Order: sequence, then C-alpha cells, then structure tokens
Amino acid sequence: MSIFRKSMSILGVAVIAGVVGGILGAGNAYAQAANPCAPKAASPCAPKAANPCAAKFEVDAKLVVRPKGTSLAKGGQAELAKAGEKLFKDPKLSTNGMSCNSCHEGNAAYMPSFAQPYPHEVAMAKEKGGVAKVQLDEMVQFCMVVPMAAKPLPWNSRDLAALTAYTGEMQKEFRKQTAQSATPCAPKARACRTDRISA
Repeated sequence: MSIFRKSMSILGVAVIAGVVGGILGAGNAYAQAANPCAPKAASPCAPKAANPCAAKFEVDAKLVVRPKGTSLAKGGQAELAKAGEKLFKDPKLSTNGMSCNSCHEGNAAYMPSFAQPYPHEVAMAKEKGGVAKVQLDEMVQFCMVVPMAAKPLPWNSRDLAALTAYTGEMQKEFRKQTAQSATPCAPKARACRTDRISA
C-alpha cells in the first residue's frame, strides 16, 4: 500500500472517530440536560413553585388549639399549681417515659420568649402545627403531643388546669432569672441552671 493510501486511511479513521465522539458527546450532554437531578434542572420542589414536596405539619392544630367557648377547670391557683408540680414530674403522662421535667428541670430549655405574656409565638407550635401564637394551656397541649408523644388532655380537665397553673409559676421564676442575668451586678448563684436555658 502506498504512503498516500495509508495516510488517507489513517485520516478516514480519525474523521470517523471524531464524528462518533461528537455524537456520543452530544448524547452525553443531552443526557445531562434531561437528568432531573442535574444541578441546572428546574426542581419540582423549588420553593417558589406550588410545592408538592413541602413538609406537612406533624400536629393537627385542632388537637392543641383550645376550642371556642371552652375554659379550663376552676380552682385555687396555689392548689392547682401544687398538683401541677407533681404532674410536671410524672412520666406516666407520656408514652415514651418522658415528663415535662425531662426538658424543663430548673427552667431549662425555655426560649427567651417564655418570659413574654401569652399568647405569643412559640417555635415548636409554629413549626409542628402551623399555629402563629398560643396560649399557655395550648402550649402545654403541644408538649403533651410532640415531645411526650401522648394525647392532649381534655380541655376542662383538672390535670390541664393544674399543669397550666404550675407552668405559669415557672414562667414567673423564669422572668426573675432573665432579669437577673440582664443585670451585671446581680448575684450569680443560679448560674448552673441558667446556663442550660436555650437561647
């Protein structure tokens, strides 16, 4: 075979390889563009779209928002708070062995907003149930359903009234702690507790 024919043969192979490579490359680019997981692809779960992938609220607000026309059980505040303190420490209220005290011993794990008068926004109520603001008794119900994995208490029950009364007393103590921590000259005897309160 002459040198010319060899050269033409090699050239032909190179051209064919280039064409095939171009086709494969184009196919690969097309595959990437068609890939729904490709970085540049429009996501069906994009925030601005009607989002079928949005997380649903875990708690039905009807379970934890006080129905209109209902009220808590009546009783002396001191007596209810005393009964509420026992319930606050009772793991039998939950289905997972927790009690209210598991999270809030010594006023731990309360957000700064706990010092505000109710109703106010609470992150757990907003994130888990879509409720913008809650009353104190409604927050007790949220805690029953979410961390303690139990059913909400009957709205007119003495247990709910007692837990609400005791939590109200804890709120007063929390306000004092918050005021003390905001005062640079305040005694720091309770520092071991206040350092556990979440921000």
